[in-house]
Amino acid sequence: MENADNRWERDVLRDLALEGVKERRRARRWGIFFKALLFIYLFSLLAMSPSCQWSQLGGTSVGEHTAVVDVTGPIMAEAPASANRIIRGLENAFEAEGVKGVVLNINSPGGSPVQSDRVNRAIDRLRAANPDIPLYAVAGDVCASGAYYMAVAADRIYGNRASLVGSIGVLMNGFGFTRAMEELGVERRLYTAGRNKSFLDPFSPVQERHVEHVNQMLDEIHQQFIERVKAGRGERLADDERVFSGLVWTGVRGKELGLIDDFGSVDSVARDVVGAERTVNYTPQRSFLDRFSDRVGAGAARVLANTLGLERWSLR
Repeated sequence: MENADNRWERDVLRDLALEGVKERRRARRWGIFFKALLFIYLFSLLAMSPSCQWSQLGGTSVGEHTAVVDVTGPIMAEAPASANRIIRGLENAFEAEGVKGVVLNINSPGGSPVQSDRVNRAIDRLRAANPDIPLYAVAGDVCASGAYYMAVAADRIYGNRASLVGSIGVLMNGFGFTRAMEELGVERRLYTAGRNKSFLDPFSPVQERHVEHVNQMLDEIHQQFIERVKAGRGERLADDERVFSGLVWTGVRGKELGLIDDFGSVDSVARDVVGAERTVNYTPQRSFLDRFSDRVGAGAARVLANTLGLERWSLR
C-alpha cells in the first residue's frame, strides 16, 4: 500500500511538472505575441517611410511622366549613391512605359572617380540607345566633383542660384604621425618586399618619389575628368582656366561659366522642360534592413535580422 509520504511526493512532482508546462506555454504565447508585435512595428516603419515608392511595387502603368533617379550623399561603391544603384535606376527609368524624360536629381559632394565614371558612361550608353528620351541633371544643394562628373553626361544641367557646382579636380589625403611617434618614443617596425610597398604609410617619413607618383596619378585622373567635362559640355564652357582648377561655384557663377545651363528644380524641369509634371522615382530602394538600421541603429537591427532571418529581405 502506498503511504502518505509517497503520495505527497508524487503530488508535488506532478504539480511542479504541470506548472512547468504551463509556464512554457505562457512563455511561448508571449513570444508569439511579441514577435507579431515586432513585425507589425517593422511593417509600419516601412509603410511610413518616404523612401518607399509604392508605385514601383505595383508594376502598373502610370501614364506619361518624368522619371527621377536620386544621387544623394557621397559616391562610393557601398553607399546609397553607388554606380550599381544609380545605373540600375537609370536603366529602369529608360525601360519604363510612359517616360517622357529622365531627371538625375543630384545632391552630392562627389566621391569615387571610378563610380562617377561608370555612371557617366552609362548615361552616354542609355542616351544613345534611347534618343527620344532626354536626360537632364538637376543640382540641389551641391553637385560637385564626382557628382558633377556624372552630371556632364546629361543633355542639360539645371540648378539653383545658390547651388554649389563644379570642383573639377582630384584629391588624395592622409596624415603623418612620425613626429608624434618620436615624441612618444614609439618605434615603427615595418618590413616589406618591394621597394615602394610602404607607399603612403602614415607612420613612415614622406619620400619624394612617392609624392611624385601620387601627383602623377592625380594628374592622370584629373585629365580624365577634364576630358569627360569637355565632351559633355562642349562649347558651352567658358574659356577660363579656373573652371578646371578644382574651385566650386554658385549656380549664378556656374551658369556664366557654362557649368550649368539654366536655373530649375526637379519639379520645374519636369513641368516646363520635359512637359510631364507627374514624377515617378525610379531610384532602387535600399534594403529593409538598411532603412531599419537608420532608425534604430545598425547593431540592434543586425541582431534582430539574424534572429528573424531578415538578412536577405529586400524590396526591389
